[in-house]
Amino acid sequence: MLGRTGPITAPPATQTTGSGDTQLGRNLYPPAPDMRSSATQQMSDGELFYIIENGIRLSGMPAWASGHGEEDSWKLVHFIRHLPQLSFSEQKEMENLNPKSPAEFEEEKEEENFLKGEDSHEKKPPHHH
Repeated sequence: MLGRTGPITAPPATQTTGSGDTQLGRNLYPPAPDMRSSATQQMSDGELFYIIENGIRLSGMPAWASGHGEEDSWKLVHFIRHLPQLSFSEQKEMENLNPKSPAEFEEEKEEENFLKGEDSHEKKPPHHH
């Protein structure tokens, strides 16, 4: 069971898809698990809820209990249950909501310009009336 072999970690360690295949997730000890895996999905809702609320000692999984009620933790349980069925459009929508660094914004802008046929390194001639 996942609770014995590795933590369920927060999104920065697990990637948008819940795979755990991120620089942070791979470098945790124990490594972040794939939350879509059967080991995670076979856990009971109560086990997932407990891990979210209380964390896993001596791992990278912190406790997320907020003291403002349990609703958000139950939403995470439902989200974890949905991860194996995550559609491509849902994944893209979530990726767009992820925080981005200035370098990532610049890379995204350059990619968009390239796809539009614009060369980001090419200077455009000044416009005259």
